[in-house]
Amino acid sequence: MRSRDATLPPSVESLPPAYFALVMATGILSIAASDLQFDTLAKGLFGFNLLAYGVLVALTMLRAIRYPRRMTSELCDHGIGPGFFTTAAASCILGVQLLLVTHSVRAAIVCFGIGTALWLGLTYTVFTAFTVKRRKPTLERGITGAWLLAVVATQSVAVLAALLSREWPRPYQLEFNFLALSMWLWGGMFYIWIISLIFYRYSFFKFSPSDLSPPYWINMGAMAISALAGARLVENTIHAPFLAGLTPFLKGFTILYWATASWWIPMLLLLGVWRHVIRRFPLRYDPLYWGAVFPLGMYCVATEQMMRAFDLPFLYPIPWLMFALAVGAWGLTCLGMVIELTRTAVSLLHRPRAHPRR
Repeated sequence: MRSRDATLPPSVESLPPAYFALVMATGILSIAASDLQFDTLAKGLFGFNLLAYGVLVALTMLRAIRYPRRMTSELCDHGIGPGFFTTAAASCILGVQLLLVTHSVRAAIVCFGIGTALWLGLTYTVFTAFTVKRRKPTLERGITGAWLLAVVATQSVAVLAALLSREWPRPYQLEFNFLALSMWLWGGMFYIWIISLIFYRYSFFKFSPSDLSPPYWINMGAMAISALAGARLVENTIHAPFLAGLTPFLKGFTILYWATASWWIPMLLLLGVWRHVIRRFPLRYDPLYWGAVFPLGMYCVATEQMMRAFDLPFLYPIPWLMFALAVGAWGLTCLGMVIELTRTAVSLLHRPRAHPRR
């Protein structure tokens, strides 16, 4: 009789939950291409993203069926658990793609339902587990930039809700905008809680090159998507009268979020130089690098939308510059992924076959 897992490659069991950052990065780059009138590129990336999302969903479901204990333990792990929030963010960003690139409202609503359900389930599963578990890591070991994926997931729900409110019948526009506003506010509050711990960890604990993992770019990305959600809400003031009274508040906090995201960019670049140039930490492909590509594309889209909503034409060069950087980063990361997948496929072809047990 053959072993139950003999037909599955080891990579399925060890699939990082944060791999959905691939969908996040590709999706936001597609949206940026659409905003900048690169329609062919936007649609090409959408097709790639739809395939990537389907494959990752299938692998995750297979992993959940075959290795439920491992996935449960990862949900409760301070270092790995926050990575699951990429599933919610990826679902909502795919929904935004469907809405802006292909104008598929019904499909976007489905993605919104999936993303919101995942956000609810993960928020109250992961953080409840972190609270009640007996053995907990120290702050130095437990907190990483990946925790801010919970903020990104929250704001992705806000962005998609704000966009869907424009497509919804009149009686329900108010509800969708109120939901978008509530999620936007909660995401901002959540960022304040988490970034305080991250900044404290930066400043008062020993910091080695291995500690500066790619998800630390989410420090910037979480603020960029918060600025994007704010800009969408400002645009929606013509649809929801109660938002009109909050316009100064919405604009002020949106600029605050954008300015904070802008502050992080030079800081993260300097830390990257320290990590790879001064300390010579090897630069090799890691699925977590998709979490570094996503913030570049998000900053491009957030700046472009804020420029339109607030009539700030002097910001015009920034989206183009960030788009070029995001395309380059996506291409390099995709190349690394292809090389890694090729190596894995070759190793599987040369792996000794399991013999039936007598």
